[in-house]
Amino acid sequence: MSYLVLVRHGESIWNAKDLWTGLVDVDLSPNGIIDAKEAGKLIKGINIQVAFTSRLKRAKETLEEILKILDIEHIPIFESSALNERDYGEFTGKNKWDIEKEYGQEQFIKWRRGWDEKIPGGETLRDVYSRVVPYYKEHILPKLMADKNVLVSAHGNSLRALIKYLEDISVTDIPKLEIEYCEVYIYQINEKGQVISKEIRSRD
Repeated sequence: MSYLVLVRHGESIWNAKDLWTGLVDVDLSPNGIIDAKEAGKLIKGINIQVAFTSRLKRAKETLEEILKILDIEHIPIFESSALNERDYGEFTGKNKWDIEKEYGQEQFIKWRRGWDEKIPGGETLRDVYSRVVPYYKEHILPKLMADKNVLVSAHGNSLRALIKYLEDISVTDIPKLEIEYCEVYIYQINEKGQVISKEIRSRD
């Protein structure tokens, strides 16, 4: 049995301004660094042996802070663009709430949380799923089946896509899933690669 630990990155400097960030490579904000340290505290007790992260700084910086808190050095760390955030296309860099005012709440929610609602020039959650899940099966799952405890530091939508797969969440229900900054999802995985338990840890 092994543990799969999923962590959304801490608040970025663009998150702090309510801007659609997507593939723009921005740093954590000061609050985001605090978020990451708190996530590390929530993971204490699990012996992380392998880590995965997207290629974006906010995910990598979150991982760095977590490993410092856990006092872990010299473990294998794998980076992949497959774990990157969703591409927000024409909305990248725009204020989320300005978009909601312009297009209305119903359309805004479809774009922000829906499964197959494409932002002009960007990706749907289905598109993100199509890159995250194959990467999980090919690179992350084998580590879990080799009895390694794995930490993944990634993004709201790349993790939503992976959680949809792990929990077999329906297209109807996936809009309800939202992951907070540095919220920790912990899955126990058996020798067949199946999820046998789940726990969510977050700050009080």
